[in-house]
Amino acid sequence: MNSEPLVTVLTPVYNGADFLAECIESVLHQTHRNFEYIIVNNCSTDRSLEIALDYAKKDSRIRVHNNDHFVGVIENHNLAFGLISSSAKYCKVVSADDYIFRDCLSRMVEFAEANPSVGIVGSYQLCGNVIKCQGCTYPKTVFTGREICRRFLLLRQVFVEGQPILGFGSPTSILYCADLIRDSGGHFYPNPSPHSDTSACFAQLRTTFFGFVYQVLSYERSHRETQTSRSVSMNRHASAFIDDLLNYGRSYLSDDEFTRLLKTRLNNYRRYLAIEYFIGFQNKEYWDYHKARLRELGYPLTAFTLFKTALVAIAEEAVNPGQAIRKLWTRLGHA
Repeated sequence: MNSEPLVTVLTPVYNGADFLAECIESVLHQTHRNFEYIIVNNCSTDRSLEIALDYAKKDSRIRVHNNDHFVGVIENHNLAFGLISSSAKYCKVVSADDYIFRDCLSRMVEFAEANPSVGIVGSYQLCGNVIKCQGCTYPKTVFTGREICRRFLLLRQVFVEGQPILGFGSPTSILYCADLIRDSGGHFYPNPSPHSDTSACFAQLRTTFFGFVYQVLSYERSHRETQTSRSVSMNRHASAFIDDLLNYGRSYLSDDEFTRLLKTRLNNYRRYLAIEYFIGFQNKEYWDYHKARLRELGYPLTAFTLFKTALVAIAEEAVNPGQAIRKLWTRLGHA
């Protein structure tokens, strides 16, 4: 009988044939051996399903689920969460573009077993040449939900080579206690935003602790088609932060802190959009996205608001409007 806790590893995939084999191989070569591996194919039109089925024939730990119809990215993740074994103690997502290093499961499970109060375990992640998922202070490894969420709400975000490096981590860099997922009612990722994994951390950490392993245990691939790259190019982070602040901020911040932070973030977001509108070169998709997001958040972007905000921002930076854009981008992350 295997004494290692059972881990369910999940890889939701849509048209991930270019990197899926490398992802699967990284899971199969883990030093932690007691896992089931579920690959959820979201009606891919490339060889993703064929690759997954070929591996499943060779390793009985692999199970392939093929969706009957195409669903959104977050819905596919929630569908995958619903497939975890009832006997699994932990759950590990490995995105189809990414891979995990050999000791990833061993180190994270070992940490979780030693700290039963911890429901979410994070770790460093390599993305290109950038180490992401920073913000914890060594040597402290266990944080209350309130402590870690306040830190990531109030810290000024840092961008390196266009990548935000502070935060809980990406799905591939995090380990979840499976009971958290089973208790979520099928909506562990609580909204359709590409940053719903962050929202899940804010939601769950109201009742559990956060732990951190100070090792690089996973690799996030950066290319134009990834959700991370898409978020950077579309500046999705600004609206996602405000969304999480509105939904979870009052659980971790005082009323004064919440009010000040919301005002600052909204002002910076509007200022950046205003200068982009009058000086930048963004396309219709970009503007449709931001107008829709602000409307959803309850702060619709009007022509009057843009004009008024732009006048103030451009007056402040009239000497160098190009520099204004760079400064305001920085402010979005440093608010």
